[in-house]
Amino acid sequence: MPLGGTLAVTAGATLLAFVVTFGIARWRKRYDTVDTLWGPGFALVALVAAPLGDGSVALRVVTALLTAIWGIRLGVHLHLRNHKLPEDPRYVRMAESAGPNPALKLFIRVYLVQAVVLWFVSLPVQFAMYGDTFGVTAWLGVAVWLVGFGFETIGDEQLRRFKADPGNKGKVLDSGLWRYTRHPNYFGDACVWWGLYLLACSSWVGAATVLSPIAMTYTLAKGTGKPLLEKGLRRSRPGYATYVERTSGFFPLPPRRVTPR
Repeated sequence: MPLGGTLAVTAGATLLAFVVTFGIARWRKRYDTVDTLWGPGFALVALVAAPLGDGSVALRVVTALLTAIWGIRLGVHLHLRNHKLPEDPRYVRMAESAGPNPALKLFIRVYLVQAVVLWFVSLPVQFAMYGDTFGVTAWLGVAVWLVGFGFETIGDEQLRRFKADPGNKGKVLDSGLWRYTRHPNYFGDACVWWGLYLLACSSWVGAATVLSPIAMTYTLAKGTGKPLLEKGLRRSRPGYATYVERTSGFFPLPPRRVTPR
């Protein structure tokens, strides 16, 4: 199928997935159900696009496999983390301030917007399905993906174990990967998408999708990821301000020395 046709099919599949998820969210009475779809939504796009592309079989298989592994792991992680907790306060506030017909407004502001963002960020994955060869940039992409997936997976597990210990309530995790960056999971997420972008760079048209990993990285580091999370942590963790002074905000770096006040 031509690239334009694939882009249309994946757009339709993405929209359908978000509509179905919205229906499930309404049934569950939890709008944060959309968070669980975020990772698997990318896996869906990759698995739909792979058989439609006409590029290198190796490139298509590896791209779809890496995207699916990342997306499914993230979806499972978020579901296990969230399902025992109350509804995410962000969605509660949105629903309360939406006025009449909050469901429709939340669908447009949250679900429809995220569907568009997901489809746009996944463009490198879709374009990679039309690459000619599995060359140097593809191997480099796999290496960057492995670094990112390792940071994200290990960071999430270290945080899960830290939170599972009642003795750590109110404390700040500053060991393991969290000693070198305040957000190893976000850094890993960004690396995953730069790795997938490099897989798309086997063709010039794929290289033109660079705005997709830039958008993902900006969202994680400057948008709805890191800033919103840290705003809450500064209020709930007394030692977080000191942690911020000595620890890199995104890229892993050796801890800085902090002069006692």
